[in-house]
Amino acid sequence: MNAKILIVEDEARIAEWIKVYAEREGYTCILTDNGRDALRLARLEKPDLIVLDLMLPQLDGWTVCETLRSESDVPIIMLTARIGEHDVIHGLKIGADDYIKKPFSPAELLARIEANLRRTRNQMHQHGRLTAGNIVLDLNTRQCFVEEKPVTLTANQFDLLAFFMQHPRQVFSRDQLIDSVFGIDYDSYERAIDIHIRRLRTRIERDPSNPRYIQTVFGTGYKFCPED
Repeated sequence: MNAKILIVEDEARIAEWIKVYAEREGYTCILTDNGRDALRLARLEKPDLIVLDLMLPQLDGWTVCETLRSESDVPIIMLTARIGEHDVIHGLKIGADDYIKKPFSPAELLARIEANLRRTRNQMHQHGRLTAGNIVLDLNTRQCFVEEKPVTLTANQFDLLAFFMQHPRQVFSRDQLIDSVFGIDYDSYERAIDIHIRRLRTRIERDPSNPRYIQTVFGTGYKFCPED
């Protein structure tokens, strides 16, 4: 089944340009030019991925991303004309999976779309459950439970936690985690992995400032400890 992509971009020329190239690759595209409709269409159409501009009328991209992330793990690629590291880091903090800076080439955007969809598909093709302490991950349904209560994770957070749980007690550098979990197509600041881990800790740890599971190995990286 072809993936469905929601394109949220208020510049009609850019939106149509993305749509043309994406449809050539077999994707089904839905367009909107404002943040309020983006939320409505995301909930109604259940897209497989969202391409989201930041500067939007009615609701900006930050608000749309943060709202969607509280209710869905759909991959979100931010489009931004901003070039500062702070803006990118903020986007990742509120739940974006990836970002691309304007101006960009069709090949670059399509590569990012495919990379994010591929990560999601790869996890969905795995079966069974992973268990560590009071954490349960269902790899088939991509659900997470902590103390038997469902916990909403982004696609990146789920993939990162699954990788950790599949490799208990092994120490990984930031670069190793980026390459192993997100793939070589993932182009981001090395320290972006710290943001994903910090946010993941708030979801699964009783005391994120004193984590039981995802522990920092100073000067090296991180490891997952399934027991106290």
